[in-house]
Amino acid sequence: MRSVLIWATLGIAVLVPLYAAATSPLLAWRQPVYIAAGFAGILALALLLVQPLLAGGFLPGLSGLRGRKVHRWIGGLLIGAVILHVAGLWITSPPDVIDALTFTSPTPFSAFGVVAMWTVFAAGLLAVLRRRLNLSLRTWRLAHTVLVLVTVAGTVIHALLIEGSMETVTKVLLCVLVVLATLKTVWDLMVWSSPKRRSAKRAAS
Repeated sequence: MRSVLIWATLGIAVLVPLYAAATSPLLAWRQPVYIAAGFAGILALALLLVQPLLAGGFLPGLSGLRGRKVHRWIGGLLIGAVILHVAGLWITSPPDVIDALTFTSPTPFSAFGVVAMWTVFAAGLLAVLRRRLNLSLRTWRLAHTVLVLVTVAGTVIHALLIEGSMETVTKVLLCVLVVLATLKTVWDLMVWSSPKRRSAKRAAS
């Protein structure tokens, strides 16, 4: 029953904002490419909720090695969603994307979105190049966690500042869940501490 509740809650947290956005009257006069780009962004936000839950082993049936493997796949999907989001916006309005990438856009949400984009790319690249960079596990975890925290903060602020197709209440709730899940996982994993202290904490719990 606990497993069913966890998966059902996650499904509601992800699907309800997507459904609310899909029924938004603001989509009536939008181009299909623009709509696809917007939903790619919403999907990316939803995946930011899934990622810390996988990393922390909170999803039933997806803990340990299996959870880490799915975490990597979801990370690739997340990066793909961000690319589709930016590419779709580029197709519909290249000048706006250029202004955003050069931090000259008059809309404040653009800068947060661009910072989050680069940090999620960096987090993914760091994961791929971990062995080649010959980083210690602790150093890698710290760097990856810092990039993820910046990504989450930038994405959440970016989403909250936009007045678009996402319904306000469901958007705020999803953003809150993303932040709470990320902070909970970072705290539980204690990436800033030594392996001995993490082992002691796990043994005590």
